[in-house]
Amino acid sequence: MASQPLIHATCLAFEGAGESAGDPAGQRFGVLLRGPSGSGKSDLALRALHEGCARLVSDDQTLLVVRDEQLLASPPPTIAGLLEVRGLGLVSFPFCEQVPVTLVVDLVRQGEVERLPEPAQVDILGVTLPKISLYSFEASTLAKLVLAMTRPDSDIDR
Repeated sequence: MASQPLIHATCLAFEGAGESAGDPAGQRFGVLLRGPSGSGKSDLALRALHEGCARLVSDDQTLLVVRDEQLLASPPPTIAGLLEVRGLGLVSFPFCEQVPVTLVVDLVRQGEVERLPEPAQVDILGVTLPKISLYSFEASTLAKLVLAMTRPDSDIDR
């Protein structure tokens, strides 16, 4: 097996919204949170874990592999289950592996978030994925992320 690419991103797993959204109930779907150091990847992940709406896949570094035309995310073994919490240190959490990635979120500065963005995509290892941009430190960012992960595109008018 070829080596897995390691990217600078935090990954969370959200449970499928169920049959109403076309997702098998109980299946997990991953979101890659990308951004430079200090952009809020770990902070947003901590809020999602604290609220119980997601499980940790990996923090800051994510291993990727393509299988059956799906991009799968896993943690590097050296940091599996660890989340960096500024002011506390590395904290252990349950984690998931081999989670299919269905969304990429670029964490940007507050003024860079468009009010009504056009649909965007990004290619990672030959897999095309939807991409959105969010400001991590806004109070509603976790709610926006949950909406993006659990609502069908037909519910979002752009």
